[in-house]
Amino acid sequence: MPGAQGGIDFLLEPYRVLDLTDERGLLAGKILADMGADVLQVEPLGGSPARNVGPFHGDDPQPEKSLFWWAYAANKRSITLNLEHKDGQELLKKLVAKADFLIESFSPGYLEGLGLGYEKLAEINPKLVMVSITPFGQDGPYSNYQATDIVGMALGGFMYLTGDDDRAPVRISFPHFYLHGGAAGATAAMLAHTYRVTSGQGQYVDVSCQQAVAKTLAHAPQIWDIEGAILKRQGVYRQTSGENRVRINWPCKDGYVNYMVQGGTVAYSTRALLDWMKEDKFDTADLDAVDWEKMGYGAITPELMAQLGGPLGDFFKGHTRAELVQGSLDRRILLFPVATPSALQGHPQLEARGYFREIEHPELGETVQYPGAFIKSGDGRDIAGVYRRPPLIGEHNVQVYQEEMGLSSSELETLKRSGVI
Repeated sequence: MPGAQGGIDFLLEPYRVLDLTDERGLLAGKILADMGADVLQVEPLGGSPARNVGPFHGDDPQPEKSLFWWAYAANKRSITLNLEHKDGQELLKKLVAKADFLIESFSPGYLEGLGLGYEKLAEINPKLVMVSITPFGQDGPYSNYQATDIVGMALGGFMYLTGDDDRAPVRISFPHFYLHGGAAGATAAMLAHTYRVTSGQGQYVDVSCQQAVAKTLAHAPQIWDIEGAILKRQGVYRQTSGENRVRINWPCKDGYVNYMVQGGTVAYSTRALLDWMKEDKFDTADLDAVDWEKMGYGAITPELMAQLGGPLGDFFKGHTRAELVQGSLDRRILLFPVATPSALQGHPQLEARGYFREIEHPELGETVQYPGAFIKSGDGRDIAGVYRRPPLIGEHNVQVYQEEMGLSSSELETLKRSGVI
């Protein structure tokens, strides 16, 4: 694999992916590329529209300097191809013949209208796994609706649970809608691949980003069945049952920590925190008297939470995040820090696993730090990783079309003049 980093036993090294997605589906191919698949990013002639998404390296709004593009295109190779040109469609068919996966994020029916739908491509390569990522799927009354992030997160149900209960719903500030769809697309591709390994037959995968987001609602659907309660947005609190809620996010001296008061099988954590508070001269007599051991999940009433809130809040504000984390480790308290992005730099766990990687950008004359692989093997071997900087527009046209597909230099030049590549 050209440019691959040595010492990595990639999971998907033998496989090729044709990635036709724009900014709405790039993550799917990125996940497969990180696991070693040879991902060809098939871009329109002027480059992917994802290259116009900021912020930009050095605040220079150039398509080769989009940090969004860098994040989701590292490890990929780039070729340019005009899919609306007949010769471009023929080139894609030749690429499909030797590909294992094809991922796309066009509107439903677009590729089929070009004669490039799954049925046609499967005639060329019956083993092809094709993944379509769209806001609402390929069918149904919403299938042709457009969706920005705020529309998608609202219709996926996520916004209803996000924000303060006395204000309107809000979305997470960084767009997540299409990332959920992209991650679902990569997962579904692997499921289809598993079937292909056993049957020899490819599959068509229809990914709805709305459904992917709805899947993230965690215990919200289940709590209706269990408690008959509808979860609502609670800000820094978590609704545990009916009208009961527990605060989980607390400010400290230099940031925030998450801590959830609980009883029952984890009453030891609450007792340990109360003991620590006594060391800091807090009067916890009333709280010590609570029978935490008999208090199951969801049993902390609003009255008890109000009684706890003041002393706990004052205690947390008297300590730094590091002090609270180390003290909780020493005392077996179920507390964890709310890490900032800067706190991840030099984080001992990430360093121990070799998470961050320095990748050279020769066109910039510098190296750039990238988040690395999200998995290792059970014995600690590297089976995924980041090894190649994001490609320039059409950087691998000659490599793919000429060296790998066998087109001549004159044919390549003719295709370029004709607006095909």
